[in-house]
Amino acid sequence: MSQLPAWGQDDLPEPLPFNVKNIFKTIGPGAILLAASIGGGEWLVGPAAAVKHGVDIFWIATTAIILQLIFNLEAIRYTLYTGEPMITGIMRLKPGSSFWGTLYTFITIIQLGVPALAVGCAPVLFAMATHGLPGEGGEHKWVLVAIAYGVMALAVVLLMSGGKIERTLERLSWAMIAYIFIFLIFVNIWFVPPEKSLETFLGFFKFGTAPRTEGGKIDMLLLATLAATAGAGGIGNLTISNWARDKGFGMGGKVGAIGSAFATETHEPSHVGKVFPLTELNMRRWATWWKYVQIDQVWLWAAGCFFGMFLNVNLALAVVDPSVQMDGIGAGAYQADQMAKQLWSGLWYLGLLNGFWILFSTHLGNTDAMVRNVTDILWTANSRARAWKGGSITRIYYTVLAVVTLFGGVALLFGKAMDLFKFLGFIANIVLAVGAIQMLIVNTKLLPKPLQPSWWRKGLLIVCCLFYTTTTTLTLWQQLGFDAQPKVEQSEDE
Repeated sequence: MSQLPAWGQDDLPEPLPFNVKNIFKTIGPGAILLAASIGGGEWLVGPAAAVKHGVDIFWIATTAIILQLIFNLEAIRYTLYTGEPMITGIMRLKPGSSFWGTLYTFITIIQLGVPALAVGCAPVLFAMATHGLPGEGGEHKWVLVAIAYGVMALAVVLLMSGGKIERTLERLSWAMIAYIFIFLIFVNIWFVPPEKSLETFLGFFKFGTAPRTEGGKIDMLLLATLAATAGAGGIGNLTISNWARDKGFGMGGKVGAIGSAFATETHEPSHVGKVFPLTELNMRRWATWWKYVQIDQVWLWAAGCFFGMFLNVNLALAVVDPSVQMDGIGAGAYQADQMAKQLWSGLWYLGLLNGFWILFSTHLGNTDAMVRNVTDILWTANSRARAWKGGSITRIYYTVLAVVTLFGGVALLFGKAMDLFKFLGFIANIVLAVGAIQMLIVNTKLLPKPLQPSWWRKGLLIVCCLFYTTTTTLTLWQQLGFDAQPKVEQSEDE
């Protein structure tokens, strides 16, 4: 068993005075996570679930976003106090950093190593270049593979740019979010009838409504993927604390950040965090930091996830033929095609560009999340990694990036975008179930009592564990060939 060193100690950095101007200066991790969250869940899984099971099952998405919001806040709570990402806090639990570090490295690569969203981008870019949809018979397979490789290469180039990787991601994320929401709001208001929008919106609050089915069969893998990807989807939720550290939230400002390949000035993060004494001054600063965190996560990330899912699903239901099977076709290209035919020809390119940004933003965020988690695990738990080639975490980051890019280049050959994304979503359910309990233990055991989560937050972490344990169990049961539920009787009006 290996144990991490004890924390250092310092005062909590003074946050900017809490006002509107400083809110926009301070928040940012939520924008990165939102750009990474509005992707396959909204563009691939959401429309497919709505067509197959009806809009009334989107209470699953609402529940998932609320539970993942608590998950995110508790991950950042640990970082505010220690300057360490939550994955490091988990590594401080028994049986030790070697065990948890190895396990989470494996899970991270398994979940995010398959570039499902790069595969999803390929039909969108193909359609933009050829003004036609790729054939479903496989005649364009290698063209799509080549495009997916290009998307992966673009992500690598962007992650090598700028000074601090977190800052580069934040700026890109704000730009992508702006385009996505401006486009979605415009086309929803313009083309979707108000009564249809209201019906879709109410479906997000019909808690406990059973899925509409054909033949009584519920696609549990699809619903489990919706439950995971309506938010950030597992590893992404954990990574919010890594981005919060690099942004300088709380004690993250005393620890450091990962610099890019071409950064002229870097502040290598320490492999061990620092905590602050519970003085009156530090507790006042803590309260202000927590206000910024709540705006970043509640009003930017969670609200963005909810409206991103609503706007995408609402639009898809208005333009997609219910008889179309979304699993086997590039959903972004298909929706743009339908909008161009039914609404306005100019929406072909605007819709494709929107679909590309939605999918690419998630691929970019997922790539950084994967590499960042593995890098931080190596940097924290392995003294030989810290000493490798002069002890630069940036070198470790880009070495890991190169390895996982090669792995992803092979993995994308073995499946369609939706199939790969469902696999990602299933693994995310496991991460959220296990991570919620580990987070509860970390924040109860390692944080001083005045900084620990309240009883209701602890309760919601337990609910989060139970919710995702249930989705994981039912999905496994069905995938093993058993019925996960009794057949659902259909009413006459259905």
